[in-house]
Amino acid sequence: MLHTMSTTTAEASCGRSAAEVNEEIRALWRRSGGILTSEQRAEYQRLVMEWAAAAPTPRRSV
Repeated sequence: MLHTMSTTTAEASCGRSAAEVNEEIRALWRRSGGILTSEQRAEYQRLVMEWAAAAPTPRRSV
């Protein structure tokens, strides 16, 4: 439920690349065994917001 998260893009962005954040997301899932606790879910949501801020914006072809 990402719509309930209060973290803003400015708070989430710390200058890491989308690939770096994605690796941290993958590590979180590996550590959790595929089931996130409430605390891990909050961390996952923060990481997803950070990843979205760091991901390159796709260009539209005209």
